[in-house]
Amino acid sequence: MRWSNLLGFNKKCMHDNVPIDADYYYCPDCGELIENQWYLVRCASCGLKEIATIKNGQIIPANPFCHNCGAKGYIVERIEKIDCININYAVLVKQIVRNETDDYTQSWVDAMQTSNWQPKLLK
Repeated sequence: MRWSNLLGFNKKCMHDNVPIDADYYYCPDCGELIENQWYLVRCASCGLKEIATIKNGQIIPANPFCHNCGAKGYIVERIEKIDCININYAVLVKQIVRNETDDYTQSWVDAMQTSNWQPKLLK
């Protein structure tokens, strides 16, 4: 645990009270809708699962090379549901769901009920 968390300097919610078994859940601390996203790291050469970790906001393997073939390349893949086999290898990312809606209002005038008036687009 960091000193900034202990002393209260970090004001960003870490969503610690969101359960890991729920796909979507409202954080009881900040009220944001949180999506639990599970990621798995595989070797790019042989496809062996490797233990994943998050470092500086990036998902990387815990070891710098594959113990099976020695390759340094890796592939990050997202899995929909976590199971008992992959839980030892996967990493959890708690992502805030943003609702992007465009609100607009339209107004229509029936041209048949008005006399010689041409409707114009309202801005």
